[in-house]
Amino acid sequence: MDKYYRWKVLGVVILIAASLWQIYPPQKKIKLGLDLKGGMHLLLKVETDKIPEAGRKDAVDRALEVIRNRIDQFGVSEPSIQKQGVNYIVVQLPGVTDRKRALDIIGKTALLEFKLVSADPKLQEEALKGTIPEGYELKELKEEKRREDLLLEKEAVLTGDRLVNAGVSFDQTGFGQPVVTLEFDRDGAKQFARVTESAVAKFRQDGIPRRLAIVLDGEVRSAPQMKVIIADGRAQIEGNFNYEEASDLALVLRAGALPAPVKVEEDRIVGPSLGKDSIEQGTKACLISGALVALFMAGYYLFSGVVAGIALFLMLLFTMGALVAFGATLSLPGIAGLVLNIGMSVDANVLIFERMREELNTGKTVRSAISAGYHKAFSAILDSNVTTLITALILFYFGSGPIKGFAVTLSIGIVASMITAIIVTRLIFDGMTREGKNVSLKMFNILKEVPKIDFIKRRFWGYGLSIVVIGIGLFSFFGRGSSNYGVDFVGGVLEQIRFNQTVDLGSVRSSLEAKGVTNINLQNFGEADRHEVIFRSAVAQPEKIHEALDELVGKDNYEVLRQETVGPAAGAEIRSKAIKAFFIAMIGCIIYMTWRFDSRYAICAIIAEFHDAFVCIGAVALSGREFSISVISAILTIIGYSLNDTIVIYDRVRENVKLMRKLSFRDVVNLSVNQTLSRSILTNMTVLIVVAVLYFFGGDVINDFAFTMLIGCLSGTYSTIFCASPILVDWKGSRK
Repeated sequence: MDKYYRWKVLGVVILIAASLWQIYPPQKKIKLGLDLKGGMHLLLKVETDKIPEAGRKDAVDRALEVIRNRIDQFGVSEPSIQKQGVNYIVVQLPGVTDRKRALDIIGKTALLEFKLVSADPKLQEEALKGTIPEGYELKELKEEKRREDLLLEKEAVLTGDRLVNAGVSFDQTGFGQPVVTLEFDRDGAKQFARVTESAVAKFRQDGIPRRLAIVLDGEVRSAPQMKVIIADGRAQIEGNFNYEEASDLALVLRAGALPAPVKVEEDRIVGPSLGKDSIEQGTKACLISGALVALFMAGYYLFSGVVAGIALFLMLLFTMGALVAFGATLSLPGIAGLVLNIGMSVDANVLIFERMREELNTGKTVRSAISAGYHKAFSAILDSNVTTLITALILFYFGSGPIKGFAVTLSIGIVASMITAIIVTRLIFDGMTREGKNVSLKMFNILKEVPKIDFIKRRFWGYGLSIVVIGIGLFSFFGRGSSNYGVDFVGGVLEQIRFNQTVDLGSVRSSLEAKGVTNINLQNFGEADRHEVIFRSAVAQPEKIHEALDELVGKDNYEVLRQETVGPAAGAEIRSKAIKAFFIAMIGCIIYMTWRFDSRYAICAIIAEFHDAFVCIGAVALSGREFSISVISAILTIIGYSLNDTIVIYDRVRENVKLMRKLSFRDVVNLSVNQTLSRSILTNMTVLIVVAVLYFFGGDVINDFAFTMLIGCLSGTYSTIFCASPILVDWKGSRK
């Protein structure tokens, strides 16, 4: 035993050292998400259905490389560009908050074409009357002071495929207007020379100058006359640009045209000041919840509680070390995952300590009680953590952006808590009791004896209460209709804006209406002295919102903290994924519970999970909150966590059925609920502590998540006792 003990101690020491090495110094090693350091998140759909079938096979991969080239030239530090699914590309740009400029650079197809302008006035006249000759198209040239209709040949004489360079220069008119200069390869230069040579010859013949339209993404940018032969393959685009616009256009032309049009399905922006606030609030929530849970455990379990506190600290250390080692990104939901791990990690310790207490009460020695406590608690710990891990993995698969970060943090935390609760604490106890040492394991006990409450007898009151609560909640949910859903699910725009001083929402609404922005919802947000307002609109018009605010309060008198723009297609996709994730989580838990217990146990447990999900849905609707990705994540987390309580009771039922064969199945279930009641109270108290801290100190952005978790934890405790266990008794054939 000494040899195995030393190897285990050595393994834990190595794990601690590796974790410290990974995260030190934390400000350099921990990778922060865009919601913590500020930046832009884009979901782009490559519309392959709009190009010939022959070019569809690798269109997304080619588009990804073009976008990568553009972003590299844009100068963004540590961007992330990844393919998602079949036709989607996810782009993350740290530090970028200029939405219009970023979308112009990334989303522009940059299809450059040179087309001849018809010199026949009769054809031009027919086209203007509505009869466009075959082989031609009518385009409008938009200039600063005038607009002109041009009849162009459909077939381009030269395209951007031959372009080797694009830059910015200034015209020679004396006004110094920026222009985009173009340089073609050898074949392109020869082709350009032939076009200009033919045009000049015709000009000398009939005195009518020919024009060459420069068309970018179907829009005529300029149409200069060709009066001289251009043999060096150089041209320029004039378009009343400022220098930044000319530079950006040259950038996308240098990077090449996209092989297919790209549609922005979703874009989210977080300002740096909001990111800083989120870090401060998230750190505060972690410290407060960690301290409260550690103090509670030490105060209630005394020496054993101190051991649990050590395990809690190591869990956080191992989780952060693993995040850095795997190159994972810590997001705001990820911080919420850390806070949840604090409450959930002591769950295993409570199970073990309560089992140890039971063994001590039978008269066993401390060392024997410790061994039996760990042995008997293991199956419940394993089953409850696996079901939570199932939901976390499903969240990772179906989630995106910060939600993946939450799922990763939660998953790593579950594994880390298993290691610290089962291995680390056992090593400490074994070390303290080796060689016959006498260690006191005194603990406070809120329930001196096993209660004798007849929960099963009162089950119909529980059923009735559940039906009433769920009925009221669902009535509110269906009554609100589409107003239940945030922009994540229905599309539109959400902006969180901080003003330098108090603004009148009526004046803001009038300014928006003057710009044509109607049906927009305005709501004061957060603390009054921060002057923050949430703008919600079903139509994505962030530019018009900013134009109205520029005129009303001035451009320098407000700051965009957060902006989320989601297209209807992306909203429908998110909604579909949320529904799939919910049902797959349920199916995964049913399969595992059936394998570990029995199909009846599994179905009864899942009925309780549906109960908790409906209670959360009703509470969100009644509170007037919106369903967002974070709320759905909370509901899925509740499904996994709430199952923990049920599994602990079912595990005790499974054990008691073998030991108490003379008792009826009803009495066995009732006894099992009473035997685990102390554990249920304690574990839910620790989780409620951290969720309450997250609710009050985690910040407004994560508040909906914390609220849903708070309701879910309360509902989960109730449903385990008054739904999952009684339904198992009422299920015909369960006694077998």
